[in-house]
Amino acid sequence: MLMVGVTAVWGSTFVVIQDSVERMPVTGFNAARFTVAALVLIVLRPRAVLALDRGGVVRGVLLGVALAATYVLQSVGLQHTSSTISAFVTGMFVVFTPLIMAVFLRRRLTRWVWAGTGLAVVGLGLLTLRGFAVGFGEAVTLVCAFCLALQIVGTGEWVVGRDPYALVVVQLLTVSVLCGVASVPGGFEVVPPDGAAWAGVLLTGVLATAVAFVVQTWAQIRISATRIAVVMTLEPVFAALVGRLAGDRLTWVQLVGVAVVLAAMYLVELGPSDRAEQHASAAPSGAGPPRPAEGG
Repeated sequence: MLMVGVTAVWGSTFVVIQDSVERMPVTGFNAARFTVAALVLIVLRPRAVLALDRGGVVRGVLLGVALAATYVLQSVGLQHTSSTISAFVTGMFVVFTPLIMAVFLRRRLTRWVWAGTGLAVVGLGLLTLRGFAVGFGEAVTLVCAFCLALQIVGTGEWVVGRDPYALVVVQLLTVSVLCGVASVPGGFEVVPPDGAAWAGVLLTGVLATAVAFVVQTWAQIRISATRIAVVMTLEPVFAALVGRLAGDRLTWVQLVGVAVVLAAMYLVELGPSDRAEQHASAAPSGAGPPRPAEGG
C-alpha cells in the first residue's frame, strides 16, 4: 500500500511539474529537484552513506546513472513527441522489467505476472493514446523506459543486505550531478527563477523524490521488481484523476483505461506471493541450483 501512495504522489505532482518546467528548463528543474532531495536525506541522516561499502556506493551510482538517463531521455523525447505519447511509451517499463528479469537474470515468471503486465500495457494505451506513430521522439522515450526498468530491477537486486536509505542518497546525488551536467548546454539554469518554481522544486524534491524513492527502495526488499513495476503504472491513473479535479475531461475510453490498469494491479497482487513462488522454486528440478521465482 505504501507504493500505491508513492504512485499517488508522483501522479498528483504532474501538474506541479508542468507548471515548474514552464518557468525553467526541464534538466535544470530535475537538477534542483534531486539536489534538494539528496540534501534533505543527508541532513536527516548525515552518516547514512557511511553505511555502504564500496560495492554499495558503486551500485548506488549505477542506479543513479540509469535514473538520470530516464529523466534526460524523456526530456529529449518530449521535444519530438506529445506528452500523452511520452506517458504511454515511458509506461512500457512495465514490459521491460519482467523481460530483463527473465532474459538477463533468468528468473521464472508466472502467468499472473505476464497477464498483469499485458493488461497494464492495454490500460496505459487506452488512458494515454490518441494516435501513434513511431519516430525519433518515441524511440528515445522507449530507451528511457528501458533505463527505468533497469533502475527498478537493479534496485531489487542490490538493495538486499544494504541500507536502502544510504543507497537512495548515493543514487539521488548521482542524478543531481548528471542532470546538472545535462543542463549546461542550455545555460546551466538550475536555480528556480521565482517563488512558484521554488515551491515546485521543494514539493517534488521532498515528497516525490526523497520520500518516494526511500519508500520504493525499502519496498523492493519485500516486493519483487515485477510487482513494483505493475503498481507504478498507477501513476498516470492518479495524474488523470488529479487532472479531472483540475478541470480536465476524461473520455469513456480513458476511464476504461483507468479500470484496466487497476485490474492489472489487482491481478498481480491476487496471484501467488513472491515468498510462495520462491518456496516452490526451491524444489529440485534438474542439474544446478534452483532459480528463485519472481513476481505473481
